[in-house]
Amino acid sequence: MIPAKIEANSITTIKVKGLESIADWFDQHKQSFYILGWSYLRSQRQMEELFYRSIIKVHKELLFERDTSFETKVTSIFIQICRELSNDKSLQVSEEIEQHKELFKALDRLKENEKEAVVLTYIKGLSQEDASHLLQVSVEKMKEQLLSGIQSLRNGMGFGSSFNGCIEYHENYIDFLERTLERPKKIDFEKHIYHCQDCQQDLASFQDARLALSNLTEKMEDFHVPSDFMENVKERLADKEKHRQLKNKKRLRLGLVFASVFLLLMGLEVFTRSFSNLYYTWTEEDQQLRAFLKHDLGEVLNLEAESDGVKIKIKSAIADDVQTIVFYEIEDTEEDNQYVMNYDDGVSVENEYEIMKQDVYPRFYPPDLESDINNKEKNVYHGRISLRPLDKDNGTIKLKITKLYKLIRDSSDRNKFNGFEMEFATGEWDFEIPVTKQPSIEYALDEETEVEGIPVRFDKLTIAPTATVLQYAIHNAQQKKRTEVLNFDDLEVNNKKVKADMYGSSFVNSQQDINWTTFQTHYEPLYGEKPKEVNVQFKSVQLMIEDQKTIELDASREYPQTFEYAGSTISIDKVEVGQPTKVVLSNHEIKNRAYESLHFNIVGEDENELNSMEINSEGVIVDKNGVEYDMNKNPVAYEEIEQPRYFFTVHSMALHNDSGKKVIPKRLEIYGYNSTVYLDDVVKILVD
Repeated sequence: MIPAKIEANSITTIKVKGLESIADWFDQHKQSFYILGWSYLRSQRQMEELFYRSIIKVHKELLFERDTSFETKVTSIFIQICRELSNDKSLQVSEEIEQHKELFKALDRLKENEKEAVVLTYIKGLSQEDASHLLQVSVEKMKEQLLSGIQSLRNGMGFGSSFNGCIEYHENYIDFLERTLERPKKIDFEKHIYHCQDCQQDLASFQDARLALSNLTEKMEDFHVPSDFMENVKERLADKEKHRQLKNKKRLRLGLVFASVFLLLMGLEVFTRSFSNLYYTWTEEDQQLRAFLKHDLGEVLNLEAESDGVKIKIKSAIADDVQTIVFYEIEDTEEDNQYVMNYDDGVSVENEYEIMKQDVYPRFYPPDLESDINNKEKNVYHGRISLRPLDKDNGTIKLKITKLYKLIRDSSDRNKFNGFEMEFATGEWDFEIPVTKQPSIEYALDEETEVEGIPVRFDKLTIAPTATVLQYAIHNAQQKKRTEVLNFDDLEVNNKKVKADMYGSSFVNSQQDINWTTFQTHYEPLYGEKPKEVNVQFKSVQLMIEDQKTIELDASREYPQTFEYAGSTISIDKVEVGQPTKVVLSNHEIKNRAYESLHFNIVGEDENELNSMEINSEGVIVDKNGVEYDMNKNPVAYEEIEQPRYFFTVHSMALHNDSGKKVIPKRLEIYGYNSTVYLDDVVKILVD
C-alpha cells in the first residue's frame, strides 16, 4: 500500500464541503487506488469512470456512516464499483495492462473471491482483519481464500498442482510465513514440519509463490498515473451538484372542478387541449408526470417487469438537454413495502456511452412520502429518477435495475432515506425505454453585479421542459476572499416565480475567460415561457477567507493553551506524543463567530515523518435565526432547517507514521476559514 499524506481539513471537512474535498482526497491517494483499480479493469476510460463514480458514491454515503473508518469505507465503495465496471469486456485493453500483463494474467486465473483477497492483502496492503471486514467474511474465511488464491497462482507459476502436506496444517502456512502465528501453534507447527517432508515441500513452494507474487506486485509501483487523469475526473465532477439533499415543494393538485371550469372558459377552439388536460387529470395521479403529459412532452409507456414478487412499471420518460427523467411505479405484490430507485446504486444504463452525454451528471430527486399518491397504498410507490441527457435526438435506453431501496418510516412518520440505514431488495428488472429529446431554448443575458465585493455575471437562461437553468460566472481573480458557493432563492420570470434547488449550483467547464468561473443553478420548469424580465433573488454566499497564521506546538508545555484568530479565542486542548500523536483544538463559542470551519495543517518536527492524519470533529448546526441543532441528540432533517450553517466546535487529530516512529508536532498552520453571509439582494435583468 502506498502511504499518502491526508490534509488536516480532510475527513470531517469532506463531509461538509462535498465533492471537491472528496476529489482532493482521492487525488492525494490516487496511486494506491489507481493500482487497485487496474486489478479489475482494462482501459483508461473505465479507470476515469471508476474514480468518478467512487467520488460521487462516497459523497452520497459517507455522511451517514459513523462507525467505519473513512478509508475503509472508501475502499469498500471503490471495490463495489470495480466489480460493476469489470463486467464491461468490450473496451480495448490499455497499454498499462500490456506492460504488466504477467501480473494480470496471473490474477485473472483466480476466482473472484480469491482475487479480491489477494489484491486487498498483497496489492492494497491491508491487514487480513481489514480485508475480511471489507469483503464481509470472517478472518478464517479470508485465510481460506488467500490460501486457495495463492495455491491457484502457484499452479499457474509452475510450483506444483496441489498441496500434498497435511490438510490440518494448511491454514498455518500464511500466518507462519507472515510471523503472526500464535506462539503455541507456531511451536507445534515447527515440530510438525521438522518431521513431515510433504509439509516442508508445501511450505517452500508456497513461499516461492508468495515471493513471485510480491515481485509482480512491486512492478505495480511503476504504474504511471497520467498527469491529466484526476483533472479529467474533476472536470466531470464539477457538473455534479455539491449537495444533493433537498425537499421539493409540491404543486397543488388541480381538481375536477377547475378542469371543468377551464374547459368552459377556453371555448371550442382549444377543445382538444382542454380534453387532454381533463383526461390526464382523471387518468394520471402523479402530478409531476401529469404536467409533462398535458404539455405533450412525453408519452404513456407502462412498461412492466417483475422479479421476486416486486413489480416495476416504467410509466414514462421525458428527455431534454438537461436530463432524462424516468417516472416509475414499484409494487410489492407479496408484502407491504415501498421501494425506490437510487441512481448508480443498483440502477444503470447499459448503453449509456452510446446514447448519453458523459459531461453531465444526473440530478437527485429525493423520495416523496408526503404526496397523496404515495400514502394511498402501503405497497406501492410512485417516483422519478434522473439519468444523463441524450446525446442524440432519440434513442432507446437499456435500463438495468438490480437493487431497490426500501423506504422506512419511524414513529414520527419521517422518511429515513439515507444510505446504510436502508434495507433493500435485489432482483433483475430490465427495460428498453424509447425516448425523444424535447427542445430547449437558450436566452443570452448581459448583466453584472457584486456579491460581497466579488463580481458576478449572468450569462444565459435556458428554458427546458424538465428545468429552468440560470448560468452565471464569478470573478475569481481575488485571492484573499473567494466565493465557494452562491445560493439562490426564487427566480421570477414574467411575474412567475419558480423555486431553486436547495443546493443547486454546479460547475460548468468553460474556458472562455480564466479569470471567471462559470456555474449553473437549477430551478423548477417554466413550460414554454418566453422571458422578457428576469428577477434573480440571492439567498446566501459561502466565502473562503485567506487569513494565514502559524502557532508553535510543544508537547512539553502544559495544555490547554489559547490563541486568537479571526476575532475568536481557540483552545489547543491537547498535544500528546505517542502512537498515534494526538492534537485537539476546540472553540465552543459560536455566537457572532466569523468562521464556520478552518483550513489548517499540522507540521511535524521532521516534515516527512507525518504520513497520515485522522480527524474526528464535532460541531453544531445553526439556522438563519440563530437556533442551534445538535444532530447527535435530536436528529432533524437537514433540508427542513432554514439556511443552515455548520460550526465546528472540536477537532481531534491522530497523527500517524507508517514506520512506527512517533510524530512530534512542531506547528499548527492555519491557511484561512469558511464563512456564510445571508443575502436578500434582487437583480433585475431585461431579456432582448
